[in-house]
Amino acid sequence: MAKKSDRPGSRNGRDRTPDAPPEAEYYKLKLQAVDDLVNATPENSPEVSREELRKYHAQPKLRLADWLKAILIKFWLAGVICYFFIWGLSTFALNQLDHLLVLSLSLGAITHLITNNILRFIAPAKGRYDRWMMFPRQSLWYLPLDVLYAAILIFLTVMTYNGINLLFRGAEGTAALGVEPLGFGLIVTAWDLLFLGARQLFRRILQDAKRQAAR
Repeated sequence: MAKKSDRPGSRNGRDRTPDAPPEAEYYKLKLQAVDDLVNATPENSPEVSREELRKYHAQPKLRLADWLKAILIKFWLAGVICYFFIWGLSTFALNQLDHLLVLSLSLGAITHLITNNILRFIAPAKGRYDRWMMFPRQSLWYLPLDVLYAAILIFLTVMTYNGINLLFRGAEGTAALGVEPLGFGLIVTAWDLLFLGARQLFRRILQDAKRQAAR
């Protein structure tokens, strides 16, 4: 019986086909390629386009626009604030002023530490989502400004609830619109987008005025 290694076409056998490479070629290390990989640095590496890199990453089946991603993140986290700090604290005897203070502190801290960092993380380029942050600076010194801005949003949200319930009374004087995560998140996000839009408009007007003055 012939040995397995002696069969025709075997790499280890003597009956190797004429066009087969030598056995050593199968295990030959590409030393130059290994050296290039080990010694690779940002300075000596070739520039790779973002389109080329995308070929090696799994692409999401559903693509969302930048503005929609930002709105959904803001809306969801504002709803989380309502769930934990309005519904969650409903069993505690807090007066309205203390409750508003807790909401302002929690919304401002989550905006600065979580919401803005998520927007920076998902941004395809640095600064791409800055327009969706009232204070895009990452410094901790901007945390009080985010808390103050959150207090304004909370105040306007409470006024919105009061205005709606004043105009549309339910049966026997009950509130027509109760506070729940979806509605709370929607109102907070709507006011936030209104302020962000006003800031962008003011910035454009200021830039146009500077260009006109430079002529």
